[in-house]
Amino acid sequence: MYTIKDGKKLRCGYTTGSCAAAAAKAAAMMVLSGRAVAAVSLQTPQGTVLHLQPEDISFQENKVICAIRKDSGDDPDITDGMLVYATVEKTASGLEIVGGQGVGRVTKPGLACAVGDWAINPVPRRMIYQALEDACGQCHYDGGLKLTLSLPDGERLAKKTFNPRLGIVGGLSILGTSGIVDPMSEQALVDTIHTEMDSRRAAGETHLLCFFGNYGVDFSRDTLGLDVEKRVTISNYVGESLDYAVYKGFSDVLLIGHIGKLVKVAQGIMNTHSRYADGRTTLLALEAVFAGASREIARQIYESLTTDEAVRILQENHLLQPVMTAVCAKIESYMDQRTHGEIGTAAIVFSNACGVLGQTSRARELLAFHKKGESR
Repeated sequence: MYTIKDGKKLRCGYTTGSCAAAAAKAAAMMVLSGRAVAAVSLQTPQGTVLHLQPEDISFQENKVICAIRKDSGDDPDITDGMLVYATVEKTASGLEIVGGQGVGRVTKPGLACAVGDWAINPVPRRMIYQALEDACGQCHYDGGLKLTLSLPDGERLAKKTFNPRLGIVGGLSILGTSGIVDPMSEQALVDTIHTEMDSRRAAGETHLLCFFGNYGVDFSRDTLGLDVEKRVTISNYVGESLDYAVYKGFSDVLLIGHIGKLVKVAQGIMNTHSRYADGRTTLLALEAVFAGASREIARQIYESLTTDEAVRILQENHLLQPVMTAVCAKIESYMDQRTHGEIGTAAIVFSNACGVLGQTSRARELLAFHKKGESR
């Protein structure tokens, strides 16, 4: 399967949930039949049928172990090539699923799995149960099975994911809603943001601290002295994050970001990726004219290759303060417009060279709150 993104043909892959279900089916069929299985078929929730080959098969007393290798297609996924192991053994009755090495456990509320459960999300869990039932049916078996899933490299890889911040300890999650990995899926990124926000809200937090990425995190921690541990990283998805903050009942949102991102929000651009819109120096040049800049100065700002360069020109010509005052007013207006005024919004704009460039009217209050390191 392929998809087209940015004019490129990209190969799809399959999720850890699909791997776990296929490994479970293969191991179950082998333990019930006593014979090796070369491949298993698995229908994903979106209807695609996968034909996957088990690896590292081991027949042991009363159980079988095998693995399915994760294939993420052309998606830059850290789990690509990882082996997902299933150990299946016969029991008296019922179907039991447990996690083993490298599978995380949930320790905080607000996620798809209950606190204390293995981090095996609902859709993969249903896929796994169905796979076990299919194996039992094909082998005419009416007894029970116990499945243990394990990810030998899971604990190491989990440190590179959001899991530690979400309160998932000890390893990775078994994920997937469609069973198929859509390369560079925007929806997957938005779902991750929503999951982080679910976790914060379930912990009783009502004040949301958001960053576009690591620049904002580092600046806020090192320069502003904020407690950034309970942050949510929203990437480019300002609009979706504000919408979800309203839906989850947060009382307010403080967004801290580089001028290169937030000057787009000042134009009502709610996805700040360059593929959607730019206009950064256009707005800065226009506001500079309103603040008294000459045509030549405005042109220099407009033709700047970066917002940092535009800020330098504004600063040299004593235009930075009035321009940033206008920009921040527009940011506040568009954030309030997106949330329909149902929650408080605030933003702080910075640059690496000049530090804080401006802030919206509610920012001081929320900044002081987050400096205290309180969470509710």
